[in-house]
Amino acid sequence: MTDYRRLRVALLGAGAVGSQVADLLRKHGDELADRAGAHLELVGIAVRDVDAPREVDLPRELLTTDADPLIIGADIVIELMGGIEPARTHILQAINSGADVVTANKALLATHGPEIFDAADQVGASVYYEAAAAGAIPIIRPLRDSLAGDRVQRIMGIVNGTTNYILDRMDAEGADFDDVLADAQRLGYAEADPTADIEGYDAAQKAAILASLAFHTTVPLEAVHREGITSVDKAMMDAARHAGYVIKLLAVCERLEGESARGRDAISVRVYPALINREHPLASVHGANNAVFVQAEAAGNLMFYGAGAGGVQTASAVLGDVVSAARRHIAGGVGVGESTRANLPIVEIGRVTTRYQITLEVDDQPGVLATVAGILSDGRVSIATVEQTVVHEANGEGGVARLVIGTHKAREQDLSETVDRLAASGVVERVVSVLRVEGD
Repeated sequence: MTDYRRLRVALLGAGAVGSQVADLLRKHGDELADRAGAHLELVGIAVRDVDAPREVDLPRELLTTDADPLIIGADIVIELMGGIEPARTHILQAINSGADVVTANKALLATHGPEIFDAADQVGASVYYEAAAAGAIPIIRPLRDSLAGDRVQRIMGIVNGTTNYILDRMDAEGADFDDVLADAQRLGYAEADPTADIEGYDAAQKAAILASLAFHTTVPLEAVHREGITSVDKAMMDAARHAGYVIKLLAVCERLEGESARGRDAISVRVYPALINREHPLASVHGANNAVFVQAEAAGNLMFYGAGAGGVQTASAVLGDVVSAARRHIAGGVGVGESTRANLPIVEIGRVTTRYQITLEVDDQPGVLATVAGILSDGRVSIATVEQTVVHEANGEGGVARLVIGTHKAREQDLSETVDRLAASGVVERVVSVLRVEGD
């Protein structure tokens, strides 16, 4: 073996991803050394319980419950503990000790990213986080480096494998939400408490990270509009399929030209279930896979697709960052800081413009459609398509019809206020659903 310089690597966490990282570092050490130009010596693994069962057999002498000595003596610290604390404290300690940091911790970066990046800038360290946004999919480097000279207009991402698995099976099989969620939990796609996935929290964290990179602007997590998929049912899936759409939980990060108070560009970052045309590339993302669709001014449309989770898959992205960190150590010089100097304002969801599909149950009587159309027109919402079906035949008290209304582009605030007026109109029995249409 070539006599490479040795770099000390500390690993924090040995769960599904951490144990795979440790295993691959040990198995492929010589090959990684040839790529990095340095021998990567795994000096220890900090864990909560050294006796806990793990997917990979790891040498017991590498395991410790005391992270501090590992961090202080390391050149590269890999944080795969998850959560906010003690991960935040350990990462800041590593940076202040002169180490570069590799992390997959989307929750931490979405909430404390500016603090961590500022700390790294002050000492010339680097923070690598390719695995934080879409598992094994290489999207961080393309946004941060490859597209740094371009002008990203829009990102649409399927960035949560659990929800994509659920919605995909509901679409393909006509299955009920609760049944598919139970299957996802049994298969390990969903946690025992699936709230972070099905309510959109996980996707919102990833959206904040992607938007910050794409638009060179710090995007706090609280600025991300978030909706989950718990309201999506079989009837909505059937209506979407009939209209040529599929429902996906999308993270949408969009540049809005001239939308700020002073006429500057602004950005919108949002997560919600949306209709997307079955001809769109994102419609073909099945199972627990992820995909990110990027629209850039010069580069055009770019698609990144692959496994969004999984221990060994995510370990691939982590080790790519480790090699990059090692190369930086060998080359010397300060780390590359994050570019967030654009400081574009972030607008509320009410100022976003898109198309919608509104499903209503209405009294099946003459003149009802005209009343509905008048309310939409008064609210500056233009009708593109209408389909009516009878839900209940008249039985002496009047029947109920279902209207599925497709709109032209409208502003979210106008649409929301108009739907409220429809609900209170007296002719609408129930607002069944309101879905945005994305990807046109």
